[in-house]
Amino acid sequence: MTVLDLWLTRSVPMCLLLQSLVLMALCFHPACMCPKGCTCVHGNGLNVTCSHAQLKEIPLDLPPDTALLRLDHNQITSIPDQVFKEMHLLRELNLSHNAIRTLGENAFRGVENTLLTLDLSHNRITTVHKDVFALLKARINMGNNPWHCDCTLQQVLKGMMYNHESASRVLCKSSELHDEGPPRPFLTINADLCNLAKRTTDYAMLVTMFGWFTMVISYVVYYVRQNQEDARRHLEYLKSLPSKQRKPEEGDDISTVV
Repeated sequence: MTVLDLWLTRSVPMCLLLQSLVLMALCFHPACMCPKGCTCVHGNGLNVTCSHAQLKEIPLDLPPDTALLRLDHNQITSIPDQVFKEMHLLRELNLSHNAIRTLGENAFRGVENTLLTLDLSHNRITTVHKDVFALLKARINMGNNPWHCDCTLQQVLKGMMYNHESASRVLCKSSELHDEGPPRPFLTINADLCNLAKRTTDYAMLVTMFGWFTMVISYVVYYVRQNQEDARRHLEYLKSLPSKQRKPEEGDDISTVV
C-alpha cells in the first residue's frame, strides 16, 4: 500500500466524522429546535409562529430564546402553570382564537418582567384566578370571551387599572346581578360584587338557621302536646278503675274477738 492510499484510507473517515460533527452542531441551532408545525425566524429576536397548526396544547419544546410567540387560531383549551417559565426573553404572546377555558394561577410565571403584549381574545374564558395577572405589566387583550362577572373578576380588573383599555373590553356574558339582555361592559357595573356575594351568603345562612329553628320549635310543640295527650289518657284510665275495699283496722279485729 502506497503512502497516498494510506492517507486516503484515513482521511475519508475523518472527513465523514467532521461532517457529522458540523451537522450536529447545526442541529443545536434554534432553527432545528423549532416545534413541529411551527416556523422559527430570526428578526428582532427569535419569532416563533405556530398559527393554524391545529395544536390542542402548548408545545413543550418551544425555544427558550423566543421573543415573539404566535399560537393563535388553534384548538388549545388550557394554559398550564409555568408553561412559559424558561422563556425569559418573551415579549409578545398571541393566544387568540383558541378554545381556552382555564388558566393556571401561575400560567405566566417566569415572563412577568419581559412580556409586553398578551392576547387572550376570542376564547372561551369565563373566569380566572384572581392573581393570574397580578405580576404582569403586559398590555392584555381579554375581549370576546364569555366572562362571568363576579367578585373574582372584579378583583382581577382592579389589579389592572393601569390597563384601562384592556379592562374596558371585558363584556359580561353573565353576572352575579342576574341581569338580562345583551352583554355589557364590566366597568359599567357599579355594584360591589364581593360584598354582594357576602350578603347573599349571609342571607342563605340566615334562612337556613331560621329553617332549623322552626323545625326544632315544631318538634318541641309536638312533643309537649303528645305527652299531654298521653298523660290525659292515663289519668282517665286510672279514674275508670274500681276503688279497692277498705281493709279492716286492727282495733276492729280485737273488739270482734272479745
